Amino acid sequence: MPSVPFPAAEAPLVLALDLGTSSLRALLVDRRGQAVLGSEEQLPYRQRTTSDGGVEADAETLFALLVRSVDGAMARAGDRGQEIAAVGATSFWHSLLGIDAAGEPTTPVLSWADTRSAPQAAALRRDADGEAIRLRTGCRFHSSYWPAKLRWLAETQADVIARTARWVSFAEFAAQRLGGETAAGVTVSMASGTGLLDVHRLGWDGEVLDLLGLTPDRLSPLVDADAGTTLAPAYARRWPALAAAPWYPAIGDGAAANVGSGAIGPGRIALTLGTSGAMRLVLPAPNDAAFPIPPELWAYRLDRDHAVVGGSLSNGGNLLRWARELVGAPLDGPAMAAAAALPPDGHGLTLLPFVAGERAPGWHDGADGVVAGLTLATKPEHLLRATLESVAHRFARISDALRPLADAEHQIVANGGAIVNSPAWLGIVADALGHDLLAMPAGDEATARGAALVALVAAGVLPDLGAAPDPAVGCVLHRPDPERHARYRAGRARQERLEAVLYPSEDGRPTAPAGGQSPTPGG
Repeated sequence: MPSVPFPAAEAPLVLALDLGTSSLRALLVDRRGQAVLGSEEQLPYRQRTTSDGGVEADAETLFALLVRSVDGAMARAGDRGQEIAAVGATSFWHSLLGIDAAGEPTTPVLSWADTRSAPQAAALRRDADGEAIRLRTGCRFHSSYWPAKLRWLAETQADVIARTARWVSFAEFAAQRLGGETAAGVTVSMASGTGLLDVHRLGWDGEVLDLLGLTPDRLSPLVDADAGTTLAPAYARRWPALAAAPWYPAIGDGAAANVGSGAIGPGRIALTLGTSGAMRLVLPAPNDAAFPIPPELWAYRLDRDHAVVGGSLSNGGNLLRWARELVGAPLDGPAMAAAAALPPDGHGLTLLPFVAGERAPGWHDGADGVVAGLTLATKPEHLLRATLESVAHRFARISDALRPLADAEHQIVANGGAIVNSPAWLGIVADALGHDLLAMPAGDEATARGAALVALVAAGVLPDLGAAPDPAVGCVLHRPDPERHARYRAGRARQERLEAVLYPSEDGRPTAPAGGQSPTPGG
């Protein structure tokens, strides 16, 4: 994100809250969408994992971290805290939390990465017309989404279901704690990531709710991102500079990353690679207007006027961390340097990067990671290089699916700490895509910037999302090399053949396009 020191920050300011899967942060952003240097308070955390595929966090612990992050940012703001005109928020999509009638948690916060509901997802695919529901909700029956998780809870924890009055995301839970009776509801952006929303009509999908024995009153009311609220008295006293500022409800983190990358419209695709990964395209889609959803992809919402179409990887920076820890290779160590120096696809390995399960493009629920081609000559750097390339191959397939929806001369802009801090991974991804890649600066936080820009528009400070300076101006350009691209096409084809053998599609779709087709380099 473009950044400025406190003296150069242009008022009014926005406090941006970024509720991520590995940290909670709060920072100031000025009216031009520039992060204010020295304002950020970031508090990391780790989700709990279980041997049966559980990935969860404690709601009270996360909320306490959120409050501490605001405390820190307000302390850093000092007198300039009086210039905060609004609070904008973004949150990780798909989290599921049960709360009772008093608003207290009845479950942990279940992550999209929790795969314990994979059998229930398979059962839902047998019980209903999954394709028709996918085309309405933008989400297939998969353990990432709420339908499978709610059925899993009903089958394994009936007492929890009985005690739960409403089902919410962590963002809604936090907003209700902070705003009390003024809390607005759930944005169509956050709701679109549940698998319960008709993303064209923008209402809860009756057929899916009936499948789950669920009624709309057990979900939050739907609002748009401009539904501002105020702080509950206890928090207004805690942060007096924020007492009069409107707090806008959270939008999904992927939507925010596109906004913060200037990727709004068919001319620019955003590629994010952090803990996980995604490629997304924001398209105009007024309420009730149908739009295409390719079978490999999902479709969510930025707001009532814009759809977000894309594909998400369950494995990104988390996969590289797993591989590094497995072989004892620090990021700045010799093994990583040796991996970066290897020739493309020169390690003899074929890797299915599913250690955290799999979402787009194959949607293999509960899949495990696989490494084929190991020999006595395999070295740590070979596994590390294959790890980097395996993620790039998945991005290439998502890119192929998105291309028909984008302009012919579209740009791809990359953000996320795992990729912008790694020149080697940037080059590998550009070569695998066969497409120019614009890289946001290291340290850039496009997601928080996107939340701030949405808040600036909602507060009337900016006329629209395109009014701020383009954050991609001055980005580093990575051009693909035709020879390396050809080698990666061969590696991608091997990955697709192995995937087709080990994880055939349940619904008869091919698990991958034959031959790993991809565009001519340089597009």
